[in-house]
Amino acid sequence: MKNIEVELRSFITKEKYEELIDFFKQNAKFVNKDDQVTYYFDSKEDLRIQKNNFFSKIWLKKGKIHDESREEIEIKFDKEDFEILEKLFLVLGYNIEIKWFRKRHSFKWQDIVVMLDYTRGYGYILELEDKSSEQDKDLILNKLKEKLNNLNIKLTPKEEFDKKFEYYKNNWKELIK
Repeated sequence: MKNIEVELRSFITKEKYEELIDFFKQNAKFVNKDDQVTYYFDSKEDLRIQKNNFFSKIWLKKGKIHDESREEIEIKFDKEDFEILEKLFLVLGYNIEIKWFRKRHSFKWQDIVVMLDYTRGYGYILELEDKSSEQDKDLILNKLKEKLNNLNIKLTPKEEFDKKFEYYKNNWKELIK
């Protein structure tokens, strides 16, 4: 069962972001352009809800944020149900810890998914992703590292993502203005 999300991500500049969009438009299959609103809740697990251009979802990621591989559980709803999902979690006693506002370009490149993101107040990110079984996750991770290297992009250390995430978490209300 391929229920493990394996991903690598790197912070990139706005110029590199635009350059990579052009590159993938020419060398990959365009999947979609999406506007996403994601709320992280103050739960023991990484619990979120998201509304995008296509649907809403409840989203749980096991493990720690920025791990290279984690089990992921998603339940999709109609796009219009986002406010109901928010109300449900607030009534259950959860608080919104963070709000993200992201523009995403997704591509299928060779045999992986590529996402180019701009998150307001957070920055530009390249993410490479593939699904895996538990036993194959290291093999998939190595494949993603090779593809990142082929793009001449340096992998951003997890510690840098953790530091920037903590800053955003503590300052997002000001950063999104």
